[in-house]
Parts: sequence; structure tokens; C-alpha cells
Amino acid sequence: MMVPVRCFSCGTVVGEHWEEFDERANEGDEDPQKVLDELGVDRYCCRRMLVSHTDLVDVVSPYQ
Repeated sequence: MMVPVRCFSCGTVVGEHWEEFDERANEGDEDPQKVLDELGVDRYCCRRMLVSHTDLVDVVSPYQ
């Protein structure tokens, strides 16, 4: 699993929010916007990083 560690645009650490965001927004049925608001991620660039991140490790290396 590849976790986005820093925002590409501003350099803010976003990795600390990834697991909770992934559990609540991607795997759950909560609205991603509300989850990011509750986590305190305010900047547009950081929000974009978390929302648009796709984990491709399983697709790229299917053999474990």
C-alpha cells in the first residue's frame, strides 16, 4: 500500500490523515468532504491529494 505522505503542492504532511480518511470515506459511506472537514484538512491542494489518491500497488504487482 502506498500512502501519500506529503502534499505535492504545498508540502504539508497528509499521511497522518490517510488511514482514517480511507476507512471513513472510501470504504465507508461517509461524504469525503465532511470527513476532510472533521480531520482539519482545509487547503484545496491537500484535499485533492487525499481524494484523488489511488492505490495501484495491487494492480502493478499482482504477484505477492
